[in-house]
Amino acid sequence: MNKNIKSRILEEADYMIRTRDTVRVLAEVFHVSKSTIHKDLKYRLESLDKQRYEQVNDILKYHREVRHLRGGQSTKKKYLNLGI
Repeated sequence: MNKNIKSRILEEADYMIRTRDTVRVLAEVFHVSKSTIHKDLKYRLESLDKQRYEQVNDILKYHREVRHLRGGQSTKKKYLNLGI
């Protein structure tokens, strides 16, 4: 694996652990796609640093558990702003 990719993966992991932000936010911060972030953190990180992988995996699991709630909040906010 390229040295630049390894350092990016570790930076992404540290950022997610520190901020607990979503994959979408990390994609914006690191200027890569959501797919790249997901692949980096879900598959590539495990071979680089098992401890960070476990921390990030817990955060990703949490985000998956609450995504239906966030979607509902976003829809509510959208329609409140439209005045419907």
